Amino acid sequence: MPEPPLYRDAMSRYAGHVQIVTTAYEGERRGVTITAACSVSDSPAIVLACLNVSNPRNDIFRKSGHFALNALAADQVELANVFSGRDPSIPGDRFSEGDWTELVTGAPILVGALASFDCRLIEMKVMATHMILFGEVLGLAYGPEKPALIYMDRDYRTL
Repeated sequence: MPEPPLYRDAMSRYAGHVQIVTTAYEGERRGVTITAACSVSDSPAIVLACLNVSNPRNDIFRKSGHFALNALAADQVELANVFSGRDPSIPGDRFSEGDWTELVTGAPILVGALASFDCRLIEMKVMATHMILFGEVLGLAYGPEKPALIYMDRDYRTL
């Protein structure tokens, strides 16, 4: 079995679309930059997103019962940095950056994202270091057609 640092080095060569996964619960909003998200099914429409379980602030995703995946464009690197914590110059509410709205569930939807998937949480599974959120897509929003923001080799790329 590979050691975690070797595994992370190998996974850094695996390209992933950069997304901000969001939720809201009892007046609190949470958003995190991730690359571990994908489609599970198109009938019904189901997606999954993976979040680190060691961060206690991520428990809000379980409590809220909903989440949104917001796929970022290449010109949204700053937002990716804010929601990943890579840009510590933004104090307080991360949602003060960007333009946010809601669709069906109340999860924050990024205006101008390439695509946003508003989801009802249908299952959550903890697997080792991460929680896997499975969501039934209840609403969609499309942004402008632009190059996608990708993360690979520990840096942002574009397609």
